[in-house]
Amino acid sequence: MNQALREMLSKYQISNAVEAENALKEIVQEIALLGLHRANFFEKAAFYGGTALRILYSLPRYSEDLDFTLFKSDSKFKLTPYFNAIERELNAYGFQVEIERVDKKIQSDVESAFIKANTKIHFLKIESFKSLSTKLHSDSKLQIKFEVDIEPVTGFEYEARYLLTPTSFPVISLKKPDLFAGKVHALLFRKWKNRVKGRDFYDYVWYLKKNIPVRLNYLRDKALQSGHCTSEDLESCEQLKEKLMERFKTVDFDAAKKDILPFIKNPDEISLWSKDFFSQITEKIQIS
Repeated sequence: MNQALREMLSKYQISNAVEAENALKEIVQEIALLGLHRANFFEKAAFYGGTALRILYSLPRYSEDLDFTLFKSDSKFKLTPYFNAIERELNAYGFQVEIERVDKKIQSDVESAFIKANTKIHFLKIESFKSLSTKLHSDSKLQIKFEVDIEPVTGFEYEARYLLTPTSFPVISLKKPDLFAGKVHALLFRKWKNRVKGRDFYDYVWYLKKNIPVRLNYLRDKALQSGHCTSEDLESCEQLKEKLMERFKTVDFDAAKKDILPFIKNPDEISLWSKDFFSQITEKIQIS
C-alpha cells in the first residue's frame, strides 16, 4: 500500500465495513481535490457543500458528494477536461477508478460526473480492511458524485484553505457564512426524492454551535434564482426565522435521524431532534 495512503488511513478509527467505506471515500475525495488543484480548476470554481465543510472545516460527519460553484456563469463549461488529472492523481495512490460525465437529456445549470471504483478490490489492497471485505458483494461500488453549478448566484465570498494530505495544497472554498446560506437554502427548499435529508439538519446544528452567521443576501439571491421567494422575502433575520419555523413543522424527524446515522459515530448527538428542539435553537441564528 502507498505510504501516503497508509498515513491518510491512520487518522481513522474503523470498526466496521461502513466506516471503512466512508474513510476510503473521503480519501478519494481529498486526492480528487489535489488533482483538480493541479489542473488549475480552482481558478474557475470554489468548493462548497457538506464535503467542503467536512474536509476543510472539520464537520464531524462523513459526506458523499463534491460540490462546486463557478465564479461566473459559463454555459459551455465542461468537467471532462479535468478527468485525466483526477484519474492520474488517484492512480498514483493506488486507486483504480473510472470517471463518467452525466450526459443530461434536458439542459441543466449543473455539470455532473461520477468517480467510480470497485469497493471490494480496494478493501483487499489494504491489510486492515481485508477482513471487512467479506461483508461486501464482489461488484460493490464506491461512487462519488461531483457537480459544478455553471449558472451560479454570485456575491459569495471565498478563501483559500490548505490541506496537508496527501500533500500540502490549497483549495478555494466559500467562506462559512456563505456555506451556511447554501445549507439553509437546502434545508428550506431541497426536494430530495420526497424524503428528508437529515444531513442538512445535522449541519444546521453544527453551524449554530459554531456561532456562524448566515450570509442573508446570498441566501435570498439563491432563493430568488430557484423561485422559492420574492424580492420582499428573506430581508431580515425575523423573516428567516419564520421560514425555518414553518419548515420544521413539516419534517419527519425520525426519517431525518435515519438518514444521518450512517455518517456519524455517536447516535446520541441526534437523540433530541424534534420540531421543538429545532425551533428553540433557531432563536440563536444570526445573519451577516
